[in-house]
Amino acid sequence: MSGTDELYPPAQYGWGWALLAIGVLVLIAGIAWLVIVLTRPRRALAVASAPAPLPGLTADVATLLRQEYLAAIAEIEADYRAGATDARRAHLDLSHTVRRFVNEYSGIEAPVLALDDLVRMGVHPALIDAIGRNYYPSIFRRTAPIDPLVGAAAARTVVTTWY
Repeated sequence: MSGTDELYPPAQYGWGWALLAIGVLVLIAGIAWLVIVLTRPRRALAVASAPAPLPGLTADVATLLRQEYLAAIAEIEADYRAGATDARRAHLDLSHTVRRFVNEYSGIEAPVLALDDLVRMGVHPALIDAIGRNYYPSIFRRTAPIDPLVGAAAARTVVTTWY
């Protein structure tokens, strides 16, 4: 111990340090506000600035898609008439073709959905009719398949009348 009984006051900070601390806190708060403002989603602006689709473009794409699948149906029908495929295989190919069309046209995952699922979803009646009356009985039953020409006509109905 030293020989004096005198007490020394604690060291005091100057007013400049207090201003510096306040300035740093304001700077951190400003950066945080800037990050929040710049990173939040701008849904209203994105929807408002999205270009409107051209009126003729969607009709042209739908027409091209219909023509493509009608040609595929005609090819399956021609293969059956030529004897290249049997009736069950023709119905299976027609079912795949119609389901792919529905998937491409409307986004419904028809290739992986069962008939009951499609009925529950309330899809177009032409698809339900084609699958239920032509494709399922011809593919899954042991009896003689239905004439694939009838199935091809049902497939054309689906492609031409789909929404």
